[in-house]
Amino acid sequence: MFMRSINPATGKILRSFPIWRADEVNTALSRVASAQPDWAALSFAQRAQLMRNLAQIFRQRSEDYANLITDEMGKLLKEARAEIEKCAIGCEHYAAYAQSYLSDEVIASDASRSLVVYQPLGTVLCIMPWNFPFWQLIRAAAPAMMAGNTVVLKHASNVPRCALALEDAFRQAGFPANTFRTLMISADQTEAVIADKRIAAVTLTGSSTAGRKVAAIAGQHLKKCVLELGGSDPFIVLDDADIELTAKQALFARFQNMGQSCIAAKRFILVNSIADSFVECFKALVSELCYGDPKSDSTGIAPMARADLRNELHVQVERSVALGAELVIGGAIMGTQGAYYVPTILDHVQPGMPAFDEELFGPVAAIVRVNNAEEAIELANCTQFGLGGSVWTRDVVRGEVLARQIHAGCTFVNGIVKSDPRLPFGGIKDSGYGRELSYHGIREFVNVKTVWVKRA
Repeated sequence: MFMRSINPATGKILRSFPIWRADEVNTALSRVASAQPDWAALSFAQRAQLMRNLAQIFRQRSEDYANLITDEMGKLLKEARAEIEKCAIGCEHYAAYAQSYLSDEVIASDASRSLVVYQPLGTVLCIMPWNFPFWQLIRAAAPAMMAGNTVVLKHASNVPRCALALEDAFRQAGFPANTFRTLMISADQTEAVIADKRIAAVTLTGSSTAGRKVAAIAGQHLKKCVLELGGSDPFIVLDDADIELTAKQALFARFQNMGQSCIAAKRFILVNSIADSFVECFKALVSELCYGDPKSDSTGIAPMARADLRNELHVQVERSVALGAELVIGGAIMGTQGAYYVPTILDHVQPGMPAFDEELFGPVAAIVRVNNAEEAIELANCTQFGLGGSVWTRDVVRGEVLARQIHAGCTFVNGIVKSDPRLPFGGIKDSGYGRELSYHGIREFVNVKTVWVKRA
């Protein structure tokens, strides 16, 4: 059996990799588990220097890595460059702050001295998606490793070259052998790895379906897991918003990475009084997106990562139109070569339609019209997901009041939902549980341990 690296812009097979045998997986897990005690014994300063080295590797080889991302999953090259820079920033953040995030906390009690200490768990399995093939891994691995854990990666099967490039980057940065390893395994082999006693904890970024499976296996074996899953983020535009400026932000919020992001805006909830003008402005901006080579800076339309995902998205669009959604622009498969889909806007979307109820993981924007802000919040929360959301208004006080009412792990006022190493990131409901980034993320994979001491 093989993993295939396929260029989604051309459909061309770039390279194939044999899937590991069980004995190869066993050897890798043994070596990573054996490396963990020595890695944990290093000081924060020693681990931080290696993490800064990794940031330097990302910047030095930024163009190579960005081209690899574009070749393997189709992201616009300019967006891939930004992803690599974000990896460098994430590494530097944890190099700078890990020690303070995990410093001992002295707490008054009936003891002579009592404190909370944070100690590594062991080896963490990272099960990662293809849409941000470098950043998704780094935002999980950097804090886990700075805490003293070792890491093994099970990456998405369509980005094997990215997975191997990440392992090579850690090696070039000088990390001790087997502190980070890529496992070239299939989805069918993943259950056995989760169950393996050498794995202490699991983190997954992926679909809600995958999250349920991973959580069930981890729960069966009493292992901690963090799940960052799907989303259907609301983008609420109030009647006092700057329509032209907000429409420009909406373009990026929906169509960055060709809409293949859990935290991309999915449902654009517009107050009726400004809905027509917003849709007109938004449509004009979408119609200007240029099709072409994803490595050209002038290109605005990249391929989706896989043709099967493109086809599934098209079915969701067709079903929504059949149920009454109005096709404003797009709604078609583009060309015969590559996994391209025409950027699409659906208007008058309502609950009961796939465009409202399901995650649209691709370049399709759903327009929902409401009478007022209260109705906007009601429909924003009428979803199984709870990852992110945003409110757009000139009245920032009112915006914050409404943002607090959105059921999600993060809400933004007059800003596009994004992840930031300084702030916790994650969801509720079917968008998962646990947190990545900030001090919350690094404390997910440690033993929060009480030490109680009383003088004899």
